[in-house]
Amino acid sequence: MHPLVYLIGTGPGDPGLISVRGMRALKEADVVLYDRLVHPRLLRSARQDAEKIEVGSAAPQPLEQEAICYLLAEKAREGKIVARLKWGDPFVFDRGGAEALFLHEQGVAFEVVPGIPAAIGVPGYAGIPVTYPEGGDTLTFVRGHEDESSTAPKVDWASLAQLGGTLVCYAGPQQLPEILKALLSNGFASDEPAAVVYDGTLPSQHTIEGSLEEISSSTELRHKPAILVVGRVAALRQHLRWFDERPLFGKRIVVTRSRDQAGELVDLLESLGAEAIEAPMIRVAPPDDYGPLDKSVAEVATYDWIVFTSANGVDSFMHRLMHSSGDIRDLHGVKLCAVGPITAEHLKGYGLKVELEPAEYRSESIVPALRESGNAELAGKRFLLPRADIAREVLADELRKAGAEVTEVVAYRTVLADIEREGDPDIYRMLLEKRIDVVTFTSASTVRNFVQVLGAEQAIDLLRTTAVASIGPVTAEAAEQCGIATSIMPEKYTIPALVEAIVRHFHTPVEVSAIK
Repeated sequence: MHPLVYLIGTGPGDPGLISVRGMRALKEADVVLYDRLVHPRLLRSARQDAEKIEVGSAAPQPLEQEAICYLLAEKAREGKIVARLKWGDPFVFDRGGAEALFLHEQGVAFEVVPGIPAAIGVPGYAGIPVTYPEGGDTLTFVRGHEDESSTAPKVDWASLAQLGGTLVCYAGPQQLPEILKALLSNGFASDEPAAVVYDGTLPSQHTIEGSLEEISSSTELRHKPAILVVGRVAALRQHLRWFDERPLFGKRIVVTRSRDQAGELVDLLESLGAEAIEAPMIRVAPPDDYGPLDKSVAEVATYDWIVFTSANGVDSFMHRLMHSSGDIRDLHGVKLCAVGPITAEHLKGYGLKVELEPAEYRSESIVPALRESGNAELAGKRFLLPRADIAREVLADELRKAGAEVTEVVAYRTVLADIEREGDPDIYRMLLEKRIDVVTFTSASTVRNFVQVLGAEQAIDLLRTTAVASIGPVTAEAAEQCGIATSIMPEKYTIPALVEAIVRHFHTPVEVSAIK
């Protein structure tokens, strides 16, 4: 019988730590129940039509847990595939075992998909190996942050002190001081190496390290759950820390690109340690009228050149071509020009050869590039420009001045994205509180929509003390027209180059392409 309920461990925070099997089950699910601590980005991997239900904290109270169990069984009995997303691992200091037992008693098929426990993943991201040849022969996990109690867990601390290995404790904000006090008063040496890790595996991760005595009296302790590591292995962090050593660690960077296209920028920023805050200002939509685009598709063989200035233009045009009475063979004899490597890669993905890719990734460079490539005579040549509804007229004007016959068609529209969706960050407040380090713009439309959403005067004021990264001169010019100064701009107008420029703004240059 096919499992109807998947109990999926998502790891301790970083959405990339979910297993391949867990991701597959998530994408298959009709209903997704998730803990509050599960990273919001994971929910975007679920089907758009999947029902998504937040069920509260990772360790709910007994009555709440009973309600969750009944909800799981109810959804499964409706014949739906249910993905239950759990913080960490379902069976490690979690009530996943209780949920599995309930489903078993109810006769509901289930499958457990293990996740990385916080007690393993968090120390790893902090540069602390929980075991080491000279670090002792035992590894002990202690439960400790399911509630707001200020009482330390009922543990035989004196016996643990005799083991001499590594202790990893889940510590609630009220419990941590009491746990530290219990350790020091029950035989643990005051100079024993230790570390407290907050927000483990996330860009906001913060680690306090030192001896037990130093940590217990530290003023850095925060009012939030943490992972406490005690033992000789904690001292290795000075040599093995890696996560918080990356060049953009701790930087909050706003990504205004559309959700569908933000993936590359978000991944690169996070691979360098930044917290990428997605605030899409644009959304790609179909044209209001497919007639002109379909007419150009039907007549495509009559053109000498098709110039694609964006990946969206490629996808929109090819989608209509493949769903028309013709096919890709109609492009035989038609030369293709792509502005930018991403656009060129999209064409190559359809098995198409790109005859011309200007060295400079902007429309103004196309006519000179055509002439330099042996196409000096443009008079009488037929050009097709599948483009956005708000694209600039520069290219069409230059081609017409050279005597070319130009057909412009709207292949897609760039519209204002849905603003203030549930769960989206409050960018206005974060900028007002100076909690944003960089705002990125990858097109003129993202700039204009940003200003429209925040208000012209407010946008200028809020960005005056925040670094603004524009992908190229066209975007920077649009920002300048709105009164916004660009402080970061790459030499090449690509996403990897933009990230490299952001790194240079803060630190020594890093080769982003190598990270990809």
